[in-house]
Amino acid sequence: MSVPMSLLAMLDERPMYGLELRNEFEARTGGVWPLNVGQVYTTLGRLERDGLVTLIDEQGGNKTYRITEAGRSQLASWFARPDRTPAPARDELVLKLLMALSRPTPDVLAVIQAERRVHLERLQEFTRLKADAAGPDDLGWLLLLDSLIFKAEAGVRWLDACEARIARHPQSSPTAERAPASHPIQETTP
Repeated sequence: MSVPMSLLAMLDERPMYGLELRNEFEARTGGVWPLNVGQVYTTLGRLERDGLVTLIDEQGGNKTYRITEAGRSQLASWFARPDRTPAPARDELVLKLLMALSRPTPDVLAVIQAERRVHLERLQEFTRLKADAAGPDDLGWLLLLDSLIFKAEAGVRWLDACEARIARHPQSSPTAERAPASHPIQETTP
């Protein structure tokens, strides 16, 4: 998630100070990704240093910022550029399962079951929130919920696939000796 670009996008709409930006960010994301106001001001400091925003007012401890033309150009570039985050991302759940495979406890299948329950609970909650959202102003919220629902569904499918693969694997015993895998994934450069 690009906090700097999100701040630039909101500043492109109107000048704001840090707490306003934090509140607006959390409102747009439904509080799913909390943002610390200190992080906002640290990011604004970097954006100012890089000439992407400028401080226009400082009253009562509130520093109000405005996007610059360089900031608008950077923002336009961000919107135009597809997300090419290098794969694979470090994922705590994947690491947890990989580490559980080589240990007698915890049982990797129990870990999968616990994670599946959490994913299904999230899926139910996001689906409920989507059903409750109805107004025309909810478009951004609905897009976010769709994303969260699809990711939760994918997580459940992946956990199901892990369980099936473990059941089919000839060394399905958690204590079985395993040779280290050597399957590097090549990173692609944009």
